[in-house]
Amino acid sequence: MTDIFDNTILCKDCNTKMQKASIERNGFLLRALVCKKCGEKIIHPSDQQEYNRYVGLKNKEFKVKMRMVGNSYAVSIPREIVSFFEAQKNMMDNMVRLCFQDMGRLSLNFGKDSVQEEKTVSRVVKAREYKVLKNNKPVLHIKQFADSANPKNNKTQVFKNTDVEEE
Repeated sequence: MTDIFDNTILCKDCNTKMQKASIERNGFLLRALVCKKCGEKIIHPSDQQEYNRYVGLKNKEFKVKMRMVGNSYAVSIPREIVSFFEAQKNMMDNMVRLCFQDMGRLSLNFGKDSVQEEKTVSRVVKAREYKVLKNNKPVLHIKQFADSANPKNNKTQVFKNTDVEEE
């Protein structure tokens, strides 16, 4: 079967030949056609469908059981998630990486092989903002930024409100 993107496609707005391109969204590389003149984009339908499936799974919350198996705990992974990974790149093997990401949050990383997993570095970027009020008036405004890949860029900024009277 031939792919529609193998044919010449003209932009519906300006009637110009569209050029092949790749668009990256959330780690997905989507095939696309882009009009150089007006910027119109067409994403390959099968890539768009697979991306929509990913977004649907990502936004879905699963309730899973945790069981004691020997001296360890086992968590069941829903078939939908496993099937999605298998359909993507046959990434499933017997080993996955598990890391303690934050208080109350674990992360499972599915890699191609253990050598590749060693090279893969998870990156966590956090931005938090706090406002401290006293008698319903702002006293402090605190901004925090943390990047696990670049710890030297981590910073905390504290802004004091000078209009507030101290008691």
